[in-house]
Parts: sequence; C-alpha cells; structure tokens
Amino acid sequence: MSDIISRRSVLAGAAAVGASGLIAAPAIAQAKWPSRPVTLVCPWGAGGGTDATARIIGAILEKNLGQPFNVVNRTGGSGVVGHSAIATAAPDGYTIGMITVEITMMHHQGLTELNPTSYTPLALMNEDPPGVQVKADSPYKDIKALADAIKAAPEGKFKASGTGQGGIWHLALIGWLQAMGLKPNHVAWAPSNGAAPAMQDLAAGGIDIVTCSVPEARAMIDAGKAKSLAIMAKARNPQFKDVPTLNETLGINYSVGAWRGIAGPKGLPDAVQATLMTELKKAFDSKEFQDFMNARGFGMTFQDQKGFASFMAEGDKAMGSAMSAAGLAKKPA
Repeated sequence: MSDIISRRSVLAGAAAVGASGLIAAPAIAQAKWPSRPVTLVCPWGAGGGTDATARIIGAILEKNLGQPFNVVNRTGGSGVVGHSAIATAAPDGYTIGMITVEITMMHHQGLTELNPTSYTPLALMNEDPPGVQVKADSPYKDIKALADAIKAAPEGKFKASGTGQGGIWHLALIGWLQAMGLKPNHVAWAPSNGAAPAMQDLAAGGIDIVTCSVPEARAMIDAGKAKSLAIMAKARNPQFKDVPTLNETLGINYSVGAWRGIAGPKGLPDAVQATLMTELKKAFDSKEFQDFMNARGFGMTFQDQKGFASFMAEGDKAMGSAMSAAGLAKKPA
C-alpha cells in the first residue's frame, strides 16, 4: 500500500512539474523584442552626419519601443571596424547599426570581404551629395578660383580629406578631378575617421579642402571657420540655396552621393525584422525626424527592406566600376 501511495506521490509531483512547465513556456515564448537595451553601432566618428542621423533614429526608436537604443561609435579601418561589428554581432536584435555607402566600396579595395549581402537590410533613411569646403579665410572666393589653382598647382600640393582612403568623399574628389581632366591623385588625400575630424583639421589649417556633405560641414561653416564653394549634385540643396552646383559654375555635370541605412547581422529573427521595419518607417515619417533632417539640410530618402537591398546591389555594381576606373579597386568590379 505504501508503495502505491509513494508512486502516486511521484506521479502527482511529476504532473505538477509538467504543469508548471506548461505554464512557464508561453511566458518565455511571448517575451517581446526589445526586452533590454539595444546597441546601435555607428561606423564613423561622433559629430559627423552619420553619427547625427544614427542618434536621432535611436532616440525615436527608444521613445517608441520603450528600451534604450545606445549609439556606439566604432571607428577605424576606413569604416571596416564598425561595419564588421554590425555584421558579426549575435543575430538576436540587440546589436544593429547604421551602414553607409562605404559597404559598396570597401570590398572592391580589398579592405574586407564584407559587402551588402553580409547584412539583414532594414531601411534606407538618408542620401546626400558632397560639397567642396575650404577654410573661411581661404583666398579662393568661389569654386572656379579653387579649380584654377588646383589645375595650375603641381601634383600633391593641395591636400584634401573627408573620410577614409577610397571612401565616398574621396571618390567624389577623384570624380571631380577626372572631370577637370586631372589625374585621380593630383590632390593628395589625407584619410580621416569621418567628416567631423576632417573639418576640424581644415579649420586648423592642416588640409586645404574637405569633400563631404554640406550638412556635415555646417557646424564649422556656422562658426565662421569654413565655407562651402559648391556641391556635386544635379540641383542646389534648398537648405543651402547659396551654394551652387559644379555644373552651374564649372560646366561639369558630375554628381555622386552618400547614403545611410539601418541593418542588422544576417539571420535576424523575422519578428525583430518586422518590428524594426515598421518602427523605422514610423520614425522616418515622424515630424521629429523630418524637422531634424531639414534643419540640418540632410537629404531624406526611404526604401523598405526589399528596396534597400536592390538599392545597395545597384550601388555596389556602380561603385565597383567607378573605383576600377579610378585605379582604387584591388580586384575586378
């Protein structure tokens, strides 16, 4: 009899454990993302356009999703360090990042194996053309005066910066030089970890030219330490209507642009992807984001996950061809 009671007690205990397991399991399964802070990696330095864009997006996501979105600047390697941190993160949704146009360029240079297919694309948020900035007290009053001086100068006399070696703003300079009939290296390039440190170097007199977007240069321009002579775009930026295009001033129909979008590592859970895609579109459409970007003159372009993937694939092909033509590619485009 005691054996029967004992067996019944064991079975009852097992049933209780099983029941508690059944009760606990749904609670685990129903845990919604995000349930803890999220890291938002920025591959470029604090104070630049990528950093500013990442921070406004992070702030809006934090407000709408109820968890901190901490922007972490992972710089170095001409963008490789930060882009790698995003691609190699655990695919759980707690590390995402802002990838930039350089992801369509770095692998052509042999700097990394990373390329647009190394990520889970989520949304394209921004696209901007570069400007040509000089120090405020530069003797060049307009882009024609600067262009004439560059043409007359020996190779390497002028020094420019704005991003890493072979980065988008470097390629912008090369395209402009080639359009003027000059060699790609006629103006020496000084690599930097983004537009902000390059603009500081310009103001200090360490370099002569910075090719970066005008919004990225705005702080130094507003402080009276720099001026923008032209933008490499098809039309003027309404936020900087006094800055002419290269075509207007030099008859050079050359334009190029940088872009920024949000992505995660490959293998991001479907539920996380769905939440982020919805929230990023909501963030893009918000008055907070629109006002922030307009106030700084940042271009706003939205592409959903599928559109962003296609956009990057097309850009990757175009950048490969352009870099091969400029002698910057280390492997066939």
